[in-house]
Amino acid sequence: MKYLILLGDGMADWPIDELDGKTPLEYANTQNMDIIASGIKGMVKTVPDGMHPGSDVANMAVLGYDPKKYYTGRAPLEAVSQDIQLGPNDVAYRCNFVNIENGIMKDFSAGHIPPDKSKELIEILNKSLNFEGIEFYPGVSYRNLMVLRNGKTDSTTPPHDISDKEIDPHLPKGEARETLINIMNEAQRVLKDNKVWQKANAIWLWGEGKAPSMPKFKDRFNKEGCMISAVDLMVGLGKLTGLYIPKIEGLTGFLDTNFEGKIDAAFEFLKSGGDFAYLHVEATDETGHMGDVQKKIEAIELFDKKIVGEAIRMADSLNDELKIAVLPDHPTPIKIKTHTAEPVPFAVWTSRNEKKADKYSERSCKDGIFIENGYTFIERMLFGV
Repeated sequence: MKYLILLGDGMADWPIDELDGKTPLEYANTQNMDIIASGIKGMVKTVPDGMHPGSDVANMAVLGYDPKKYYTGRAPLEAVSQDIQLGPNDVAYRCNFVNIENGIMKDFSAGHIPPDKSKELIEILNKSLNFEGIEFYPGVSYRNLMVLRNGKTDSTTPPHDISDKEIDPHLPKGEARETLINIMNEAQRVLKDNKVWQKANAIWLWGEGKAPSMPKFKDRFNKEGCMISAVDLMVGLGKLTGLYIPKIEGLTGFLDTNFEGKIDAAFEFLKSGGDFAYLHVEATDETGHMGDVQKKIEAIELFDKKIVGEAIRMADSLNDELKIAVLPDHPTPIKIKTHTAEPVPFAVWTSRNEKKADKYSERSCKDGIFIENGYTFIERMLFGV
């Protein structure tokens, strides 16, 4: 048996009036996810009580690791993805390029700044900001990192949680507050009239944490696995747990990402002797943060056609039976443009089953199995317990 998790980040949502009370997932054409839903389906709680509903926490759980035991922060996972070494007293921060106007968070992604422009601005920050022990590292698009050597941790707010809100009530509140605010203020001065990408007129620091440690996936589940994603967070989770990371060109984390390259890489790994592939798509989450109903429907339909549909089609090319799971990590409701912690719908289907259809949605999956502890989901998938 081979195993494939197809995860549409933030794909779950709330009913929307303009969709006649349906969620984007209910409204969209999801004929391939509907086939997966003809197997086993239900709801899974991916975010433990008391934890922030971030993609870091939720995907850690889906991958089979208890966030309450292993989570140290989002940015340290992204640092692992870039092979940035963190000492025991170093703190990593996620560094978004953002657009702030009159004290309002207008755009947490600075208009989805292209990676080459982002890299150029990171170089400017490294040259222009004279703070001891501060290092900036480019990531993908607006998703960059800052490392504070021998620093203190803090209490910060994700910028996507405060879209169109005043930033002052959400500035850092912990031990490093003064240092972080000084860095952000100075960066805003440097970026104010930049000619590289005008929408990137500020940075926002968040997702702080120290170096994590997690057991290898092979040691836990006796399966050789791989991680496929455009975003550093997921690559970091994969590296930290010893999963193979294929090199794929054209990954953007948005609607224009290389969907074909992702699903091809998953099956190449499975055909070459791998047991398990985790394929993550970010576009469904990004469009939720944008509050754009039509774009989220488009993202869901692209995921359904180019990832789920191709997985069903390509399953016949394997010599082994393939078990496919489809789920989001958390909801990203259009109405509030940020994550929530409620359980998400999942469906699991095996390739030798009949290709019947049974609607996959938040509503339909509520009648199925309920998994209280999200980190046990993968064990149930792999071993049927």
